[in-house]
Amino acid sequence: MSRGIRNHNPGNIRHGDKWQGLRNTQTDKSFCQFIAPEWGIRAMIKILCNYELLYGANTIRQFISRWAPEIENDTEGYIAYVSRAVGIDSRTVIDNNHKVIMTALVKAMIQMENGQQPYSEATFEKAWSLL
Repeated sequence: MSRGIRNHNPGNIRHGDKWQGLRNTQTDKSFCQFIAPEWGIRAMIKILCNYELLYGANTIRQFISRWAPEIENDTEGYIAYVSRAVGIDSRTVIDNNHKVIMTALVKAMIQMENGQQPYSEATFEKAWSLL
């Protein structure tokens, strides 16, 4: 099982913000640990929405370039995979309130981050309800 799945943090969000749904005890020195996967998915959605508010990011290319910078990742490969998985061009503007597209985006990111996307639709629905 990948670290992100084990931590209920499928986006591999690093420590920093005090997210809702964090475990009381954090044993991973680098990455947040959530009490359930829907809390980790909720944090992913919040971060992507904040990218638009804070940086004007509203495309897959802009989201992934911030999420997975080239210094640590094959950012171009990540962008290409997510764009194919979501079914839209990486430069197409995304409305972050469009639940279907944003869910597809987050699912593709989870697949890239963990090598799998094991969560049910109910888990994503729960994550959206927590926003």
